[in-house]
Amino acid sequence: MGRVVVPALRGVSFDVEEGEFLTVLGPSGSGKSTLLHLIGCLDRPDEGEILFEGRNVLILNDDELAELRLKRIGFVFQFFNLLPRLTALENVKIPLALAGISDKEADERARKLLELVGLGKRLNHRPSELSGGEQQRVAIARALINNPKLVLADEPTGNLDTKSGWEIVNLMRKLNEDIGQTFIVVTHDPQIAEAADRIIYLKDGLIEGIKSISR
Repeated sequence: MGRVVVPALRGVSFDVEEGEFLTVLGPSGSGKSTLLHLIGCLDRPDEGEILFEGRNVLILNDDELAELRLKRIGFVFQFFNLLPRLTALENVKIPLALAGISDKEADERARKLLELVGLGKRLNHRPSELSGGEQQRVAIARALINNPKLVLADEPTGNLDTKSGWEIVNLMRKLNEDIGQTFIVVTHDPQIAEAADRIIYLKDGLIEGIKSISR
């Protein structure tokens, strides 16, 4: 900001294991979303490395990063980011269209995923016809449609009531346990964070601590 340098993250370093359910907990302004954007290859750090499956993503060009985001990383956002004129099925199919998958195969895969997240009877409903929790389920199905190695969720319960929020957390946890999907979930809610295998505590751009949770 002008001549004032405000570091969003400082010396943050950690590993994420395949199949892990990890939460990043911290107050507003702690750097959580910045961290998620870096992991998701949406931003570049001023220094350091980001390794994804052993490869330093910072050496990739824009086209290579776009392909990595499309095929290897799924994103779930606080405000769902569904297209209002499309049905649940059509919203979930979008990444497959970008990946060049045939409409027939995309239709079949999207139907199976929506059934997996409990929306098998809501395939042809538009976002305005779905509850907040149902919209987030559609968003999770869309994040999973390309079978990514990693799903990043930025405050996925922040726009939901408590009951719907826990339903979403339990759904992500079930997907993690049943199909081995790796999740990194950013939250400011300590109770939500406790649903993880491991919690990273972030404050003022620094890791204050890491807690493993035995189950």
